[in-house]
Amino acid sequence: QAQLVESGGGLVQAGGSLRLSCAASGRTFSGYSMGWFRQAPGKERVFVAAFSRSGGTTYYADSVKGRFTISRDNAKNTVYLQMTTLNPDDTAVYYCAAGKAGWSRAPYDYDYWGQGTQVTVSS
Repeated sequence: QAQLVESGGGLVQAGGSLRLSCAASGRTFSGYSMGWFRQAPGKERVFVAAFSRSGGTTYYADSVKGRFTISRDNAKNTVYLQMTTLNPDDTAVYYCAAGKAGWSRAPYDYDYWGQGTQVTVSS
């Protein structure tokens, strides 16, 4: 069964860094768009970063551009989100997603989701 599992979340002080991992199992996601989303308490799930289906282009939400970097290790079937210069507004549950269609900012365009990992940034 295809599955995405996030890890690497935790508590960090403002200005600090974390690297999230999204491990895929059960199938390959080559040819899929791969993205990261986040959801803060009481708010909607929003786009953070994504790869195009080819993996040749990356996209970022304006709120994280220049601070977050999405990357992948195809040999490990893993996608990463390197987060730097974190601030309390980054506090959320972070989700990894895979989609058959081209990259999108809309969560409903993705087909597979991980369980989420909590990131908490203290001030």
